[in-house]
Amino acid sequence: MSGNGGKAANTIKVDVLARVEGEGALLVRFKGSRVEEVKLKIPEPPRLFESFLRGRHASEAPDITARICGICPVAYQMSAVHAIERIVGVKLDPMVRLLRRLLYCGEYIESHALHVYMLHAPDFLGYQDVIEMARDHRAAVEDALRLKKIGNSLMSILGGREIHPVAVALGGFYRTPSRRELGAIVEDLKWALEASIATVKLVAGFPIPEFEQDYEFVAVSHPDEYPLNEGRIVSNKGLDIDAAEYEDRFFEQHVKHANALHSQLRERGSYMVGPLARFNLHSAKLTPAARQAASAAGLGVPCLNPFKSIVVRAVELVFACEEALRLIAEYEPPPAPRAEFNYRAGTGQAATEAPRGLLYHRYIVDEQGIITGAKIVPPTSQNQKRIEDDLWRFVPQLAGQPIDRMTWACEQAIRNYDPCISCATHFLKLEIRRD
Repeated sequence: MSGNGGKAANTIKVDVLARVEGEGALLVRFKGSRVEEVKLKIPEPPRLFESFLRGRHASEAPDITARICGICPVAYQMSAVHAIERIVGVKLDPMVRLLRRLLYCGEYIESHALHVYMLHAPDFLGYQDVIEMARDHRAAVEDALRLKKIGNSLMSILGGREIHPVAVALGGFYRTPSRRELGAIVEDLKWALEASIATVKLVAGFPIPEFEQDYEFVAVSHPDEYPLNEGRIVSNKGLDIDAAEYEDRFFEQHVKHANALHSQLRERGSYMVGPLARFNLHSAKLTPAARQAASAAGLGVPCLNPFKSIVVRAVELVFACEEALRLIAEYEPPPAPRAEFNYRAGTGQAATEAPRGLLYHRYIVDEQGIITGAKIVPPTSQNQKRIEDDLWRFVPQLAGQPIDRMTWACEQAIRNYDPCISCATHFLKLEIRRD
């Protein structure tokens, strides 16, 4: 961080911030206490995955889309298979469906453990990074590393490897595990459940800035389950649609300062996806231990403070561990790892809940199963406009504070969303200008 020791400055630059995923930059310009300009800049070139998919066979979609993200590849795989399976009319074996939900639990465990402890906790505790934090909180960091490893191990058992799993297929999996293979991780998951409950208690004691907004929360909704793989798309302000209607109600807009598109609701503008949205819409469907942990942490609905998202992520850690244990206990190997089907022409859409929020996929496929069109809208793209809107309202609260404190607070506000800007590199440049 560069600056002038807390004195007033015209410009502050943070050249490297290693606690977001991807390259981005933020410009905040203000005059006195009045905010003049807020821009969340995304300078990275387009990833072009939608173009890569055109002309490829639909069976390749899970492996190609997994490469979009090294932290949440399962989310991209699940959204792809669900969208294409709607075209070809796959009927999943209940145990295959169970395994997909279990695979998603593994991703939630590793992703949330990473964010809570290594990316966001240093903000609340006053450390520059987790390495510095570990000097005073060694046990907590060691527990975080073990939590993340357990999530990765579960992904490896089901997906063949922990990064970019290779076992996911249209209709199911290329290979399904035995009960013995899944049983081998049960004791680790029991430890992870207790560690996650302790995580909720830890982060609930963090100093939380006072800041609430009237958010439109958007998430997938399942009638019986806390959402992961399937359901309609709903909001707390009346939205209730099938994934096939997504593009009728949402649109993407190019802004000059970002190579990533801004998503908005046609009727109401920016909205929030992610743990806070899921919790506000579906907290009653959390597992018993997760509901108890949320209650003990003082979380209630509505929860309108984005800085409490770290507590909600910890609650979802509890959920993912408890849900994984339940699923393993119920598992029986299916007769076949994947369902048989015939390719046919059509368009399919699906939305699932990545750790960072709703992820939408649309595919157009011809009679031979060749992809002729694809659209992917990741969670961070949907949250970018909302992040800017938060900063427009949050920065005035910081007026009069030293510029280095303002800088820290703005970075912390961005990390409320756990933004995965490109899932490739780890830099964010922040610039605040005072006229």
